[in-house]
Amino acid sequence: MRRQKEPLFQMSRREELPFLKAVFIRAVAVVLSLLVCALFIFLLTGLNPAEVYATMIDGAVGTSRRSWILVRDAMVLLCVSLALAPAFRMRFWNIGAEGQILVGGVATAACMIILGDALPAPALMLVIIVTSVLAGAIWGLIPALFKARWNTNETLFTLMLNYVAIQIVSYCVVFWENPAGSNSVGVINPSTNAGWLPSLFGAQYGWNVVIVLVLTAVMYLYMNHSKQGYEVAVVGESENTARYAGISVSRVIIRTMAISGGIAGLAGFILVSGSGHTISTTIADGRGYTAIVVAWLARFNPVYMILISFFLTFMERGAIQIATAYNLSEYASDMVTGIILFFILGSEFFINYQLRLRKKEAA
Repeated sequence: MRRQKEPLFQMSRREELPFLKAVFIRAVAVVLSLLVCALFIFLLTGLNPAEVYATMIDGAVGTSRRSWILVRDAMVLLCVSLALAPAFRMRFWNIGAEGQILVGGVATAACMIILGDALPAPALMLVIIVTSVLAGAIWGLIPALFKARWNTNETLFTLMLNYVAIQIVSYCVVFWENPAGSNSVGVINPSTNAGWLPSLFGAQYGWNVVIVLVLTAVMYLYMNHSKQGYEVAVVGESENTARYAGISVSRVIIRTMAISGGIAGLAGFILVSGSGHTISTTIADGRGYTAIVVAWLARFNPVYMILISFFLTFMERGAIQIATAYNLSEYASDMVTGIILFFILGSEFFINYQLRLRKKEAA
Protein backbone atom coordinates (compact mmCIF):
# COMPACT_ATOMS: atom_id res chain seq x y z
CA MET A 1 0.00 0.00 0.00
CA ARG A 2 1.36 3.38 -1.05
CA ARG A 3 2.30 5.57 1.90
CA GLN A 4 0.62 8.98 1.98
CA LYS A 5 3.05 11.85 1.58
CA GLU A 6 3.26 13.95 4.73
CA PRO A 7 3.09 17.76 4.52
CA LEU A 8 6.36 19.66 4.50
CA PHE A 9 5.29 22.12 7.20
CA GLN A 10 3.76 21.62 10.61
CA MET A 11 1.38 24.28 11.91
CA SER A 12 0.76 24.93 15.59
CA ARG A 13 -1.09 27.64 17.47
CA ARG A 14 1.02 30.09 19.46
CA GLU A 15 0.22 30.44 23.13
CA GLU A 16 1.15 34.10 23.28
CA LEU A 17 3.46 36.18 21.11
CA PRO A 18 5.47 39.02 22.71
CA PHE A 19 4.13 42.45 21.85
CA LEU A 20 7.25 43.65 20.02
CA LYS A 21 7.36 40.53 17.84
CA ALA A 22 3.71 41.04 16.89
CA VAL A 23 4.47 44.66 15.98
CA PHE A 24 7.45 43.50 13.90
CA ILE A 25 5.32 40.99 11.96
CA ARG A 26 2.70 43.64 11.21
CA ALA A 27 5.41 46.12 10.14
CA VAL A 28 6.89 43.54 7.75
CA ALA A 29 3.40 42.96 6.35
CA VAL A 30 2.95 46.68 5.70
CA VAL A 31 6.36 46.95 3.98
CA LEU A 32 5.62 43.91 1.80
CA SER A 33 2.20 45.31 0.88
CA LEU A 34 3.77 48.60 -0.20
CA LEU A 35 6.31 46.73 -2.35
CA VAL A 36 3.57 44.69 -4.02
CA CYS A 37 1.51 47.85 -4.56
CA ALA A 38 4.56 49.50 -6.13
CA LEU A 39 4.94 46.57 -8.52
CA PHE A 40 1.22 46.65 -9.29
CA ILE A 41 1.34 50.40 -10.01
CA PHE A 42 4.41 50.13 -12.25
CA LEU A 43 3.15 47.16 -14.28
CA LEU A 44 -0.33 48.59 -14.89
CA THR A 45 0.43 52.28 -15.30
CA GLY A 46 4.18 52.63 -15.85
CA LEU A 47 4.28 55.32 -13.16
CA ASN A 48 7.15 55.78 -10.74
CA PRO A 49 5.97 54.16 -7.46
CA ALA A 50 7.96 56.65 -5.37
CA GLU A 51 6.12 59.56 -6.99
CA VAL A 52 2.81 57.78 -6.52
CA TYR A 53 3.48 57.25 -2.81
CA ALA A 54 4.50 60.89 -2.46
CA THR A 55 1.18 61.83 -4.04
CA MET A 56 -0.58 59.50 -1.60
CA ILE A 57 1.03 61.27 1.37
CA ASP A 58 0.18 64.66 -0.12
CA GLY A 59 -3.43 63.58 -0.61
CA ALA A 60 -3.77 62.53 3.02
CA VAL A 61 -1.86 65.26 4.89
CA GLY A 62 -0.57 67.62 2.20
CA THR A 63 -2.53 70.61 3.46
CA SER A 64 -4.08 71.68 6.73
CA ARG A 65 -7.55 71.02 5.34
CA ARG A 66 -6.62 67.53 4.15
CA SER A 67 -5.10 66.76 7.53
CA TRP A 68 -8.30 67.78 9.31
CA ILE A 69 -10.39 65.70 6.91
CA LEU A 70 -8.12 62.76 7.73
CA VAL A 71 -8.69 63.38 11.45
CA ARG A 72 -12.44 63.76 10.93
CA ASP A 73 -12.80 60.51 9.01
CA ALA A 74 -10.48 58.60 11.35
CA MET A 75 -12.51 59.72 14.37
CA VAL A 76 -15.75 58.45 12.85
CA LEU A 77 -14.16 55.11 11.95
CA LEU A 78 -12.75 54.86 15.47
CA CYS A 79 -16.18 55.58 16.96
CA VAL A 80 -17.81 52.81 14.92
CA SER A 81 -14.98 50.42 15.84
CA LEU A 82 -15.59 51.18 19.52
CA ALA A 83 -19.24 50.30 18.95
CA LEU A 84 -18.39 46.88 17.53
CA ALA A 85 -15.68 45.96 20.05
CA PRO A 86 -17.86 44.91 23.03
CA ALA A 87 -20.29 42.97 20.82
CA PHE A 88 -17.48 41.11 19.06
CA ARG A 89 -15.69 40.35 22.32
CA MET A 90 -18.96 38.76 23.43
CA ARG A 91 -18.96 36.76 20.15
CA PHE A 92 -22.14 38.52 19.05
CA TRP A 93 -21.49 39.21 15.36
CA ASN A 94 -22.95 42.69 14.97
CA ILE A 95 -22.83 43.31 11.21
CA GLY A 96 -25.46 46.01 11.57
CA ALA A 97 -23.34 49.03 12.44
CA GLU A 98 -24.23 50.62 9.09
CA GLY A 99 -27.91 50.59 10.00
CA GLN A 100 -27.26 51.77 13.54
CA ILE A 101 -25.26 54.71 12.15
CA LEU A 102 -28.09 55.55 9.76
CA VAL A 103 -30.84 55.55 12.41
CA GLY A 104 -28.62 57.66 14.67
CA GLY A 105 -28.05 60.05 11.80
CA VAL A 106 -31.72 60.27 10.84
CA ALA A 107 -32.65 60.90 14.48
CA THR A 108 -30.10 63.73 14.56
CA ALA A 109 -31.47 65.23 11.34
CA ALA A 110 -35.05 64.99 12.65
CA CYS A 111 -34.14 66.92 15.79
CA MET A 112 -32.27 69.55 13.79
CA ILE A 113 -35.18 70.05 11.39
CA ILE A 114 -38.07 69.89 13.87
CA LEU A 115 -36.51 71.51 16.94
CA GLY A 116 -33.92 73.77 15.34
CA ASP A 117 -35.93 76.94 15.98
CA ALA A 118 -37.68 75.75 19.15
CA LEU A 119 -34.83 75.17 21.61
CA PRO A 120 -31.74 77.11 22.68
CA ALA A 121 -28.44 75.73 21.36
CA PRO A 122 -27.28 73.86 24.51
CA ALA A 123 -30.65 72.19 25.08
CA LEU A 124 -30.97 71.32 21.39
CA MET A 125 -27.53 69.72 21.34
CA LEU A 126 -28.33 67.67 24.45
CA VAL A 127 -31.62 66.46 22.93
CA ILE A 128 -29.89 65.56 19.66
CA ILE A 129 -27.16 63.53 21.36
CA VAL A 130 -29.59 61.64 23.60
CA THR A 131 -31.98 60.95 20.72
CA SER A 132 -29.28 59.68 18.36
CA VAL A 133 -27.81 57.39 21.01
CA LEU A 134 -31.26 56.03 21.93
CA ALA A 135 -32.11 55.43 18.27
CA GLY A 136 -28.91 53.45 17.74
CA ALA A 137 -29.42 51.56 21.01
CA ILE A 138 -32.96 50.54 20.03
CA TRP A 139 -31.69 49.35 16.65
CA GLY A 140 -29.09 47.26 18.45
CA LEU A 141 -31.60 45.94 20.97
CA ILE A 142 -33.91 44.44 18.33
CA PRO A 143 -31.55 41.60 17.26
CA ALA A 144 -30.29 41.24 20.84
CA LEU A 145 -33.79 40.52 22.16
CA PHE A 146 -34.41 37.94 19.45
CA LYS A 147 -31.03 36.34 20.13
CA ALA A 148 -31.61 36.23 23.89
CA ARG A 149 -35.16 34.87 23.57
CA TRP A 150 -35.09 32.62 20.48
CA ASN A 151 -31.35 32.25 19.72
CA THR A 152 -31.73 33.71 16.23
CA ASN A 153 -28.77 34.19 13.90
CA GLU A 154 -27.46 37.64 14.80
CA THR A 155 -25.27 37.91 11.69
CA LEU A 156 -28.21 37.72 9.28
CA PHE A 157 -30.53 39.66 11.57
CA THR A 158 -28.22 42.65 12.00
CA LEU A 159 -27.29 42.60 8.31
CA MET A 160 -30.93 42.70 7.20
CA LEU A 161 -31.64 45.57 9.57
CA ASN A 162 -29.11 47.62 7.57
CA TYR A 163 -31.46 47.50 4.58
CA VAL A 164 -34.44 48.41 6.74
CA ALA A 165 -32.51 51.45 8.00
CA ILE A 166 -31.70 52.45 4.41
CA GLN A 167 -35.41 52.42 3.54
CA ILE A 168 -36.25 54.53 6.61
CA VAL A 169 -33.65 57.11 5.61
CA SER A 170 -34.87 57.04 1.99
CA TYR A 171 -38.41 57.81 3.16
CA CYS A 172 -37.20 60.66 5.37
CA VAL A 173 -35.13 62.13 2.55
CA VAL A 174 -38.22 62.30 0.36
CA PHE A 175 -40.24 63.74 3.24
CA TRP A 176 -37.63 66.41 4.06
CA GLU A 177 -36.25 67.07 0.56
CA ASN A 178 -35.12 70.64 0.01
CA PRO A 179 -35.80 72.06 -2.49
CA ALA A 180 -38.88 70.03 -3.44
CA GLY A 181 -38.18 67.44 -6.13
CA SER A 182 -34.41 67.39 -5.53
CA ASN A 183 -34.50 63.98 -3.79
CA SER A 184 -31.98 65.31 -1.26
CA VAL A 185 -32.23 67.08 2.07
CA GLY A 186 -29.45 69.57 1.40
CA VAL A 187 -27.61 71.35 4.20
CA ILE A 188 -29.82 71.51 7.30
CA ASN A 189 -30.24 74.93 8.98
CA PRO A 190 -27.54 76.65 6.87
CA SER A 191 -28.51 80.15 8.05
CA THR A 192 -28.77 79.47 11.79
CA ASN A 193 -26.40 76.47 12.16
CA ALA A 194 -28.91 75.09 14.68
CA GLY A 195 -27.84 71.64 15.77
CA TRP A 196 -24.34 71.96 14.29
CA LEU A 197 -21.41 71.02 16.51
CA PRO A 198 -19.50 74.31 16.93
CA SER A 199 -15.79 74.79 16.36
CA LEU A 200 -13.45 74.16 19.27
CA PHE A 201 -10.38 76.36 19.68
CA GLY A 202 -10.77 77.39 16.05
CA ALA A 203 -10.82 73.80 14.79
CA GLN A 204 -13.92 72.90 12.79
CA TYR A 205 -13.88 69.25 13.87
CA GLY A 206 -12.43 69.81 17.31
CA TRP A 207 -15.51 68.53 19.16
CA ASN A 208 -15.52 65.38 17.01
CA VAL A 209 -12.02 64.60 18.27
CA VAL A 210 -12.83 65.35 21.91
CA ILE A 211 -16.03 63.28 21.94
CA VAL A 212 -14.44 60.22 20.33
CA LEU A 213 -11.22 60.31 22.39
CA VAL A 214 -13.19 60.62 25.64
CA LEU A 215 -15.36 57.73 24.48
CA THR A 216 -12.21 55.73 23.72
CA ALA A 217 -10.94 56.19 27.27
CA VAL A 218 -14.34 55.30 28.74
CA MET A 219 -14.61 52.13 26.62
CA TYR A 220 -11.08 51.08 27.56
CA LEU A 221 -11.97 51.33 31.24
CA TYR A 222 -15.34 49.66 30.70
CA MET A 223 -13.96 46.68 28.81
CA ASN A 224 -10.85 46.12 30.90
CA HIS A 225 -11.59 47.40 34.41
CA SER A 226 -15.30 46.94 35.08
CA LYS A 227 -17.54 44.10 36.20
CA GLN A 228 -19.68 44.47 33.08
CA GLY A 229 -16.64 44.27 30.81
CA TYR A 230 -15.53 41.12 32.62
CA GLU A 231 -18.97 39.59 32.08
CA VAL A 232 -18.75 40.40 28.36
CA ALA A 233 -15.40 38.58 28.15
CA VAL A 234 -16.69 35.54 30.06
CA VAL A 235 -19.79 35.22 27.85
CA GLY A 236 -17.55 35.49 24.79
CA GLU A 237 -15.30 32.70 26.04
CA SER A 238 -18.09 30.32 27.02
CA GLU A 239 -21.77 30.86 27.69
CA ASN A 240 -21.89 27.70 29.79
CA THR A 241 -19.05 28.97 31.97
CA ALA A 242 -20.84 32.29 32.33
CA ARG A 243 -24.04 30.57 33.47
CA TYR A 244 -22.08 28.41 35.90
CA ALA A 245 -20.57 31.59 37.36
CA GLY A 246 -24.05 33.04 37.88
CA ILE A 247 -23.95 35.49 34.96
CA SER A 248 -27.22 36.10 33.11
CA VAL A 249 -26.19 35.59 29.48
CA SER A 250 -29.41 37.12 28.13
CA ARG A 251 -28.97 40.25 30.21
CA VAL A 252 -25.34 40.64 29.09
CA ILE A 253 -26.32 40.23 25.42
CA ILE A 254 -29.09 42.83 25.68
CA ARG A 255 -26.99 45.31 27.67
CA THR A 256 -23.94 44.97 25.41
CA MET A 257 -25.89 45.39 22.18
CA ALA A 258 -27.65 48.44 23.59
CA ILE A 259 -24.21 49.95 24.23
CA SER A 260 -22.93 48.84 20.82
CA GLY A 261 -25.91 50.30 18.96
CA GLY A 262 -25.85 53.47 21.05
CA ILE A 263 -22.23 54.20 20.19
CA ALA A 264 -22.92 53.57 16.50
CA GLY A 265 -25.86 55.96 16.79
CA LEU A 266 -23.46 58.52 18.27
CA ALA A 267 -21.30 58.05 15.16
CA GLY A 268 -24.37 58.95 13.11
CA PHE A 269 -24.73 62.11 15.21
CA ILE A 270 -21.09 63.04 14.55
CA LEU A 271 -21.54 62.51 10.81
CA VAL A 272 -24.68 64.66 10.58
CA SER A 273 -24.18 67.29 13.29
CA GLY A 274 -20.38 67.35 13.36
CA SER A 275 -19.42 67.23 9.69
CA GLY A 276 -21.89 66.74 6.83
CA HIS A 277 -24.91 68.66 8.27
CA THR A 278 -27.21 66.62 6.04
CA ILE A 279 -28.70 63.15 5.87
CA SER A 280 -28.63 60.58 3.08
CA THR A 281 -28.49 56.81 2.67
CA THR A 282 -24.72 57.00 2.06
CA ILE A 283 -23.53 58.83 5.17
CA ALA A 284 -22.17 55.61 6.71
CA ASP A 285 -20.08 55.05 3.55
CA GLY A 286 -19.16 51.46 4.44
CA ARG A 287 -17.59 52.39 7.78
CA GLY A 288 -19.68 49.76 9.54
CA TYR A 289 -17.82 47.09 7.59
CA THR A 290 -14.36 48.69 7.67
CA ALA A 291 -14.72 49.00 11.46
CA ILE A 292 -14.94 45.20 11.66
CA VAL A 293 -11.37 45.04 10.34
CA VAL A 294 -10.24 47.72 12.80
CA ALA A 295 -11.80 45.96 15.78
CA TRP A 296 -10.29 42.58 14.92
CA LEU A 297 -6.83 43.90 14.13
CA ALA A 298 -6.81 45.80 17.43
CA ARG A 299 -7.91 42.69 19.33
CA PHE A 300 -10.77 44.82 20.70
CA ASN A 301 -8.28 47.15 22.42
CA PRO A 302 -9.55 50.76 22.09
CA VAL A 303 -6.03 52.22 22.27
CA TYR A 304 -4.80 50.14 19.33
CA MET A 305 -7.95 51.10 17.43
CA ILE A 306 -6.76 54.71 17.35
CA LEU A 307 -3.62 53.79 15.40
CA ILE A 308 -5.35 51.36 13.05
CA SER A 309 -8.20 53.79 12.32
CA PHE A 310 -5.73 56.51 11.38
CA PHE A 311 -3.67 54.14 9.25
CA LEU A 312 -6.63 52.80 7.26
CA THR A 313 -8.07 56.27 6.80
CA PHE A 314 -4.66 57.55 5.69
CA MET A 315 -4.42 54.79 3.08
CA GLU A 316 -7.96 55.42 1.87
CA ARG A 317 -7.49 59.17 1.49
CA GLY A 318 -4.12 58.67 -0.19
CA ALA A 319 -5.46 56.05 -2.59
CA ILE A 320 -8.27 58.40 -3.65
CA GLN A 321 -5.70 61.13 -4.31
CA ILE A 322 -3.53 59.00 -6.60
CA ALA A 323 -6.62 57.92 -8.56
CA THR A 324 -7.51 61.58 -9.06
CA ALA A 325 -3.98 62.87 -9.73
CA TYR A 326 -3.13 60.23 -12.35
CA ASN A 327 -6.60 59.93 -13.85
CA LEU A 328 -6.95 56.32 -12.80
CA SER A 329 -10.18 54.43 -12.32
CA GLU A 330 -11.70 54.58 -8.85
CA TYR A 331 -11.16 50.83 -8.72
CA ALA A 332 -7.39 51.38 -8.81
CA SER A 333 -7.50 53.05 -5.39
CA ASP A 334 -9.72 50.23 -4.09
CA MET A 335 -7.19 47.66 -5.33
CA VAL A 336 -4.29 49.43 -3.62
CA THR A 337 -6.24 49.57 -0.36
CA GLY A 338 -7.29 45.94 -0.81
CA ILE A 339 -3.70 44.73 -1.30
CA ILE A 340 -2.57 46.49 1.87
CA LEU A 341 -5.49 45.09 3.88
CA PHE A 342 -4.80 41.61 2.53
CA PHE A 343 -1.24 41.68 3.82
CA ILE A 344 -2.20 43.19 7.17
CA LEU A 345 -4.95 40.63 7.74
CA GLY A 346 -2.64 37.87 6.54
CA SER A 347 -0.06 38.87 9.12
CA GLU A 348 -2.53 37.89 11.84
CA PHE A 349 -2.10 34.25 10.79
CA PHE A 350 1.62 34.38 11.56
CA ILE A 351 0.88 36.12 14.86
CA ASN A 352 -1.56 33.42 15.95
CA TYR A 353 0.18 30.41 14.37
CA GLN A 354 3.72 29.26 13.66
CA LEU A 355 4.99 27.10 10.83
CA ARG A 356 7.82 24.64 11.29
CA LEU A 357 9.55 22.29 8.92
CA ARG A 358 8.40 18.79 9.69
CA LYS A 359 11.32 16.68 10.85
CA LYS A 360 11.94 13.48 8.99
CA GLU A 361 11.20 10.45 11.10
CA ALA A 362 13.90 7.84 11.46
CA ALA A 363 13.30 4.75 9.33
